[in-house]
Amino acid sequence: MANVTIKFNGKEFLLSCDDGQEEHLEELLIQINQKFNDLKNDLGNIGENKLLLITAVKVMDEYHETKKKVEQKKTELKELSNKFRELKSLVYEYRDRKEEEIKNLNKNHIELKDEIEQSQKHYEKLIDTATDEISNFVENANTDKVSR
Repeated sequence: MANVTIKFNGKEFLLSCDDGQEEHLEELLIQINQKFNDLKNDLGNIGENKLLLITAVKVMDEYHETKKKVEQKKTELKELSNKFRELKSLVYEYRDRKEEEIKNLNKNHIELKDEIEQSQKHYEKLIDTATDEISNFVENANTDKVSR
């Protein structure tokens, strides 16, 4: 344990604190002393006990207000966190839908490509058949001309 000598309201006090906390304790006492002196200047000399009580009430009021703000910020953070989770879920759902759409488009593309290839083969077959028939017709027509 460390010991710290502080001066409060013109009197010296020896306080103990954990090792390494001396500077923090001194900072706290400076703030309390400042509040005490501000109240003493504002209210006049109404007695040390009453000033100490009012100082303690003011410090507790500040603590209470700070605690309320921290709780409010925790609530806001929780709400933001929930909204983030909801947004994240929506993003994943959107991604999954788009991946499914892409999968379906790829499937449709392959089916269309196969259909085009089949149509092209069928068309080529028709052209070959038509060409053969025209050739046979021309050949038969020439043979008929020659035989007459």
